[in-house]
Amino acid sequence: MLLSLLLLIPFLGALALILWPGSPSGARLRDVSIVLLVVQCLASFALLLPFDAADAGLQLVEQARWVHAIGLDYALALDGLSLPLVLMNGVLCLVAAIASRTIENRPRVYFALLLVISGAVNGAFLAQNLLLFFLFYELELIPLWMLIAVWGGANRAYAATKFLIVTAVSGVLILGAFLGIAFVTGTMDFSLRPILAGELGMTAQLLLMGALLIGFGIKIPLFPFHTWLPDAHTEASTPVSVLLAGVLLKLGTYGLLRFCLGLFPDAWQLASPWLAGWAAISVLYGSLAAIAQTDMKRMVAYSSVGHMGYVLLAAAAATPLGLMGALFQMVSHGLISGVLFLVVGVVYAQTGTRDLNVLRGLLNPQRGLPLTGSLMIIGVMASAGIPGMAGFISEFLIFRGSLQPFPLATLLSMVGSGLTAVYFLLLVNRAFFGRLAIAPGEVVNPRILNRVALREQAPAIALSLGVLVLGLAPELLSNLSEAATTGLSLITRDLS
Repeated sequence: MLLSLLLLIPFLGALALILWPGSPSGARLRDVSIVLLVVQCLASFALLLPFDAADAGLQLVEQARWVHAIGLDYALALDGLSLPLVLMNGVLCLVAAIASRTIENRPRVYFALLLVISGAVNGAFLAQNLLLFFLFYELELIPLWMLIAVWGGANRAYAATKFLIVTAVSGVLILGAFLGIAFVTGTMDFSLRPILAGELGMTAQLLLMGALLIGFGIKIPLFPFHTWLPDAHTEASTPVSVLLAGVLLKLGTYGLLRFCLGLFPDAWQLASPWLAGWAAISVLYGSLAAIAQTDMKRMVAYSSVGHMGYVLLAAAAATPLGLMGALFQMVSHGLISGVLFLVVGVVYAQTGTRDLNVLRGLLNPQRGLPLTGSLMIIGVMASAGIPGMAGFISEFLIFRGSLQPFPLATLLSMVGSGLTAVYFLLLVNRAFFGRLAIAPGEVVNPRILNRVALREQAPAIALSLGVLVLGLAPELLSNLSEAATTGLSLITRDLS
């Protein structure tokens, strides 16, 4: 019942907001949403009490017959792979609601959509039935499209439509693969289990796994399926960007591990050298594309393309250390990208621009945004893999776990990691150092920026603390997930 609460709280909360009589203010709706998400977050962390980290299997299983005739049953469970992602979803959805301070246009719908996304993501991470996972996977699509299309920037219609079409293709491929499993195995059993070599030939396994790979590759996104992401981030509001990068992309990486590797271990082993090469290309492309950006938000968006490529590299290696690094990368990237997008949002709100050719001197303590700049530096250092921060732990585990099976792809990805320091150093140097200027030519008597209230910086400060805590005490995460990631690696043969 505890797992079902993680669905009931946000879904019933969204329904309550929609049916709320009268015309409640945006502030009131925001407060209620925050309370609901606090309760959901506490319920998520309460899972730590009954959870046995030494058990690699499924725990807290909840099952009920639903539409059994087509193989759709209500089946939820938890393991060390899904628990950290559920916790991260609870934290980042709460942060997004807290950061939504200026919603005056249709606040009732806005906060209801946030709650629906939170519940859908929880459902996807907990689902143990293929069709149930697909329902939750698709359930977040329309709410996120609406959040971009209604509350986004000037080109929101184009960005939202592109997001909707491209990610809908992802869903079609995933559903097709799930139905293909039923067709070729001759069963309507959509429960999660590895496909046995005796049930499917290698050709069928490769075709079905290929459809899932492309479907989840679009969601992650990996090169060349990434084109929707920079546009969506550029036009989305700051809280929506936090959700998009921190939570929604992880549905793709989670699917990569749970379904591609988990369902087709033999086909995955055969394709792994090609997947490692794909990962290296995605890492390098994302890093080089980020260097070319002058919009702060697009730079952070392209960085996600590169950083998600590390997850594919680790998954291709499928070593216990690599898979632990993949999970660590998912969590650390969620926190770090949240910090970066929140800081970029503050800069844009204060200056009216994100253009690195215009911004200067924001770290200036007399006239700029010193705390904002300090938070940006923390986020940049974590993303670049500076020791003592969560980004370093995840990259070290991935590279160490992938180096032996795929030395060339790993070395190329390490080059991409070095390029991360390059483009974020460009961002910090251009926007936060030098003389303060927030308009072309405005360098002689630059206007003083308004001080940012501490409460507006609180979400970024909290996430920054999380980045530091996981960097200094990585066992908080590794102890939860070691058994599960090791078990996942054991279903594949030794790739060395």
